[in-house]
Amino acid sequence: MSQNTGLMKVLGPILGLETSCDETAAAIYDGQHGLRAHVLHSQAAMHAEYGGVVPELAARDHVGRIQALVAAVLKQAGLHAADLDGIAYTAGPGLIGALLVGGAFAAGLAQSLDLPLIPIHHLEGHLLAPMLESPRPEFPFVALLVSGGHTMLARVDGVGQYEILGETLDDAAGEAFDKTAKALGLPYPGGPELAKLAARGNSGVFRFARPMTDRPGLDFSFSGLKTAVLTQLKPDFDDQAKADLARAFEEAVTDTLAIKCERALDATGLSSLIVAGGVGANRRLRERLKLATDRRRAALYFPRPEFCTDNAAMIAYAGWARLSAGESARGLPARARWPLQELRAPGVADPAVPV
Repeated sequence: MSQNTGLMKVLGPILGLETSCDETAAAIYDGQHGLRAHVLHSQAAMHAEYGGVVPELAARDHVGRIQALVAAVLKQAGLHAADLDGIAYTAGPGLIGALLVGGAFAAGLAQSLDLPLIPIHHLEGHLLAPMLESPRPEFPFVALLVSGGHTMLARVDGVGQYEILGETLDDAAGEAFDKTAKALGLPYPGGPELAKLAARGNSGVFRFARPMTDRPGLDFSFSGLKTAVLTQLKPDFDDQAKADLARAFEEAVTDTLAIKCERALDATGLSSLIVAGGVGANRRLRERLKLATDRRRAALYFPRPEFCTDNAAMIAYAGWARLSAGESARGLPARARWPLQELRAPGVADPAVPV
């Protein structure tokens, strides 16, 4: 059992499980060694022929893989199940069938080993993912969470202490990437494919508006950009024209995100920005945000690209942080929808969670 010097409680390895969508993942984190092991299986190839995630297929695949992945992560870490001090799992938001697979497995394992069981909010995992890196950010900071299902700016004052500053009014940034990629005839998953295409494009051939940057506030809207691309796209476009169009779309999205991040830093007076979620792996966004934070002499933090997308390392860390700070073990039925605002700091009663 490891000695945790940064928080209140002595705590050893925590197993984290992630099954919110189309990745089955397991990881182990403890305070002395940090991230000890992580494994992940992506279902992207299976869902590609359908052009998107099929919830029932996702849940069935989780069932067939989760036990082997847990065995693999324990072996990778050089541990046995009896060495664990707790189990954390993604309880929501996400696909309800997929969440139930991870939750049921975690509950059964925790009961068999007499271990505390901690339900983790998927977005909290993303918000804390930069804590897996070195150097890690210090609280408080501004967080930009950009993924296929979520785009928001939040002030983060500590674990469970989140104030939403702005969020998307329609499509999330990642969703807009995926829909635009589909319109351009790119394969699933579309976001990374669009970024590859945009890398071959020429800047300035097309230009799109930076939505909602001409008015005050920190909310986002990306559905209009998708429509603008469809308006410009012509049946006779060759590969280069499509690449130029993708470049203009990517620049519009990343500029918009960067402008809003600068506003959030100014509004809060904070000097640290963290970026998490799948779109956080986008190279152009990282470059654009680096320029923006350098101008303000603000610090910028990203998780490594593999921890921008869904993963269990962030769930294991969030579980370790909550248990270390005195969170009581408790169970939570899976929740497809779970507002981030309902979360509480460790030790403070969460009305969404039965004790």
